[in-house]
Amino acid sequence: MSSIVIQVENLSKQYRLGQVGRKTLSHDVNRWWHTLRGKEDPYLKIGEENDRTSTSGGDYVWALKELSFEIKQGEVLGIIGKNGAGKSTLLKILSRVTSPTTGQIKIKGRIASLLEVGTGFHPDLSGRDNIFLNGAILGMNRREIASKFDAIVDFAGVEKYIDTPVKRYSSGMYVRLAFAVAAHLDPDILIVDEVLAVGDAEFQKKCLGKMKDVSEQHGRTVLFVSHNMDAISRLCNYGLYLRHGTLSTSGKIDQVIVDYLQSERTVISSVEYSADDGPGDELVRLLQSEIVDGALTNKFNFKLNEPVGVRIVFRVLKETDDLVCGFNLYTNRDVHILSSHDTYNVNRRYLPGIYSTIVWIPQNLLAEGIHYCGIAAMSYRPFTVHFHDINKISFNMIDVLIDHSVRDQYSGGLPGIIRPHLTWDNIEQHNSSECPN
Repeated sequence: MSSIVIQVENLSKQYRLGQVGRKTLSHDVNRWWHTLRGKEDPYLKIGEENDRTSTSGGDYVWALKELSFEIKQGEVLGIIGKNGAGKSTLLKILSRVTSPTTGQIKIKGRIASLLEVGTGFHPDLSGRDNIFLNGAILGMNRREIASKFDAIVDFAGVEKYIDTPVKRYSSGMYVRLAFAVAAHLDPDILIVDEVLAVGDAEFQKKCLGKMKDVSEQHGRTVLFVSHNMDAISRLCNYGLYLRHGTLSTSGKIDQVIVDYLQSERTVISSVEYSADDGPGDELVRLLQSEIVDGALTNKFNFKLNEPVGVRIVFRVLKETDDLVCGFNLYTNRDVHILSSHDTYNVNRRYLPGIYSTIVWIPQNLLAEGIHYCGIAAMSYRPFTVHFHDINKISFNMIDVLIDHSVRDQYSGGLPGIIRPHLTWDNIEQHNSSECPN
């Protein structure tokens, strides 16, 4: 059984609103006086949860509230949640950048953190000097750091600028070198925040691969914060979902992602708007979008061998011959599956009035799970998006075992965002001397 490397018990972090720096001296003295007498901190009762959608009436806010969890050696933990949920605050506490208000943390091993652009680097030192400085901070001697030096520079791709002060680096170069240093200097625990989004797509892919290698090949523990659910699902095996500073869900990463997306989105199969408040502009406005079956009945659950219709109802306000409807389809992890435009009606003359159209997703195409739709209308002369109602309607694909379905080819639960009904030819035997065409 893997040993526990991080143990968090009743962790809370409180901030005072409207102040820069530390709390007032009178508050510090009052808190100390209550502590000396064995009484509860008087200011902890004033705090409230960190909900950015509401206006606070107090002087204090809880960035984190009573978090408890354990992380084992070699686990890759994904931490997800909306902006302001407390993800970065948690990583800063675990990295010992800031201290908790209440609770305790037990950490076993060396920690390397990449929390924001510039973390751990001295701007006036060169890239070379910063590599050795970071290694020394992690407790490594010069010989150990030198043995990793070439691999770090090669991974970051900054060999040409390694002796240039890092204050002259672009944000992308900064992050490339910072991640390379953090990942290659053999930390027991690697903590990475959303900062990787600064890098280009190729480098992000390299970083994900390196974090996976650090965990699987070297038994290191990785904590990863990202809004990219596809990256989280591919890299992590466990997850934490933070909501308003509290721990909403923890466990296997697939279930944590589903809980997060379903709680942060409205899962409905039909949306209607009035003539005045629908998405759009002076040319066209969306009136309704809904998911329908073959009988044009609105519903949410579909079998894999059923076609799914996405019905769009819109009002044209001005006569035009330059209007096209569009449709985007996403998985419940925000992976973009496909896009489609109504090219059959290009150059059609639209008079003012109400119109409707349906785009059909064929049967035996999608995998199981919830899917989200984006509805749009656009013109091409010049290109203009009149409205884009994204992720408002959704539907669920279900494979029913008693039906003759695509489970004849698949065993269920396989990875992949689509599950088409493919045709296989019969196996043919050839003589060893023959080469089949």
